[in-house]
Amino acid sequence: MEYLTITLLDLHFFSKHGLFKEEQKIGGEFIVDLSLTYEAKNAIIHSLDETINYAAVFEVVKSEMEEPKALLETFVMHLSAKLKEQFSTIKKLDITITKVHPPIVQYTGSVSVRFQKDF
Repeated sequence: MEYLTITLLDLHFFSKHGLFKEEQKIGGEFIVDLSLTYEAKNAIIHSLDETINYAAVFEVVKSEMEEPKALLETFVMHLSAKLKEQFSTIKKLDITITKVHPPIVQYTGSVSVRFQKDF
């Protein structure tokens, strides 16, 4: 079997994900990175119908970012299910969401949650 991986990196969004009411009210900056691996059905791909359209993947991510979740863990697991539902040929997913400015006193870094799943 031959596999292809499509990767979307550094997708920036403003969203209201967060556990705390202030996060849910004012929102924050997030970055999403993801990879989708699927089986290549043909030796050489010649058309968009034979692959996963990364623009369509982006639209799913964008839509899901508009639906706030309390936990980043919930978000990545839910996004994984939505992507598999939309693109049934996916064999493996790897998704990372980064909260650029987490509400932690005197904390200057970012936080990320990564989810990997094989189907």
